[in-house]
Amino acid sequence: MERASNRNGLRRIAAQLWDASPVLTAGSLLMLVALAAALVGLIVDPRIITGAPAWLKPAKFAVSTAIYMLTLAWMFTWLPEWRRTRGVIGWLTAVVFVLEVAIIGLQAWRGATSHFNIGNVFDAVLFAVMGVAIVVQTLASVAVAIALCRQTFEDRPLGWAMRFGMIIVIIGASTGALMTRPTAAQLEQARVSGRIAVAGAHTVGAPDGGPGLVGTGWSTTNGDIRVPHFLGIHAMQALPLLAILLRRRRTIEAVRLTVIGAGSYASLFAILLWQALRGQPLVYPDGITLAVLIAWAILTALAVRFALARRPLIGSHAVALS
Repeated sequence: MERASNRNGLRRIAAQLWDASPVLTAGSLLMLVALAAALVGLIVDPRIITGAPAWLKPAKFAVSTAIYMLTLAWMFTWLPEWRRTRGVIGWLTAVVFVLEVAIIGLQAWRGATSHFNIGNVFDAVLFAVMGVAIVVQTLASVAVAIALCRQTFEDRPLGWAMRFGMIIVIIGASTGALMTRPTAAQLEQARVSGRIAVAGAHTVGAPDGGPGLVGTGWSTTNGDIRVPHFLGIHAMQALPLLAILLRRRRTIEAVRLTVIGAGSYASLFAILLWQALRGQPLVYPDGITLAVLIAWAILTALAVRFALARRPLIGSHAVALS
């Protein structure tokens, strides 16, 4: 009986996602196929590109884009009146992500890097296409954020979580522009040789491809902009999950805690971006960074305690976020 109930629940969720955005749901399934292909590549292809297995990047992007599309389709279930917006944004997002993963997979198959690679016309065109596509997709995210801000939610904590989550996603995605700036070493190489093969890097203060964390490849010797970038783009999952976990609390309490969670999440994103831009690896923070992180944790805890200690206002003086 329990298994049958679980199957029915999954079917119901799948039907809701498909009804909200068939193209995003289908796109996420396509990304799972791409993930399977990348996993096969990881097993049978021993090549290394920029210090990592050739098919690791396609695998990571397939997972990330599948999660993003499914989450966006779920958000669309809360925007029933925005049918045209859902249709346009769904198609734009699906096309951009399928195109991006296809280019990353193509470059892995060729044994070339996909990002920052402008060594020849073909590679430069592919990188430019990816850049333009991501800008378009980020602008599409702005449209989603506007729709969420204009939508009225009966579940107010969840509504605020989705709004703040999408805003942080937009900011987090925008950090990708910081990675496309040519480094000092690349500019010097261009000055000496008259050409530049690579423009931009994930790593701050060192070339890409150095020692990194298992699975992510984030640098363990220098700053890595991918760390805050990752945190930022996953706010759309983390904050709604927080709101769902707070459902047993009074609505006003849940709203307060959701807003605090969003502020704390955004602050952590800013701290990690600041750490990365200082050329400091995530796993080896210096004393200043540790002090800031401790202050962040203390302020978050105090804000939570204050929110829980406050009694909800009643009568004509009641104020609640809506």
